Amino acid sequence: MSFPFSIVIPTYNEAAGIGKLLHALNAVFAQNGLDGEIIVVDDNSPDGTGDVVEQLARELPVRCLHRSGKLGLSSAVIDGWKVARPESVALGAMDADFSHDVNALPKMVAALQTQEYGLAVGSRYVAGGGIANWPARRIITSKVACWLARPLTSVRDVTSGYFLVRRDALDGVELDPIGFKIGLEVIAKARYGRAVEVPYVFTDRVAGQSKLNEREIFNYIKQLTRLYGQWLSPRAKERKA
Repeated sequence: MSFPFSIVIPTYNEAAGIGKLLHALNAVFAQNGLDGEIIVVDDNSPDGTGDVVEQLARELPVRCLHRSGKLGLSSAVIDGWKVARPESVALGAMDADFSHDVNALPKMVAALQTQEYGLAVGSRYVAGGGIANWPARRIITSKVACWLARPLTSVRDVTSGYFLVRRDALDGVELDPIGFKIGLEVIAKARYGRAVEVPYVFTDRVAGQSKLNEREIFNYIKQLTRLYGQWLSPRAKERKA
């Protein structure tokens, strides 16, 4: 039974590694009989990432959406979803730097295909998952970020940027993320019913530079504050009634 899906990969200066990732995804699609579409959303990368993707589009199931400048990861994912093929039942996202294990994708697709789950999250923080080649400071920052969001959801890896969600779970949902945590926005807002976390081992990027900085940490706190406000407001109204 076919289960078409589209996965968006935001890029900015990822020319050194994007080809390897796209070939790896195509191999996973072929080996597992997956009906996957890849949409690379490139923010006018000075290193020619978009041109690399256009060349590969001649042989791989990938399209490139070119944007005028560096407009942000979360908005790139949303823009990519807007141009996804109509037949895709699920929409997803993953990083361009090969930190997300492509071999977890078939299990994520299979989970949604059962219709038991509406969201599949690639998770570092469930049994079988983990992190490789990260300094202790980054690991602590990540775990604290997940802990701060714990009241919002039972998903343990709430900061994961690797996920698939049923398209209809996003119907009528206003996504307004700040910074690059689009996964948090989807986990907190989408109407997906049950979620499953598929373990994988996160590996630090093999090419390019990390996009994490103090500004993005600030944006995460700002985004989290906004989500808590939205989460609490209905309860506040009930208490006042």
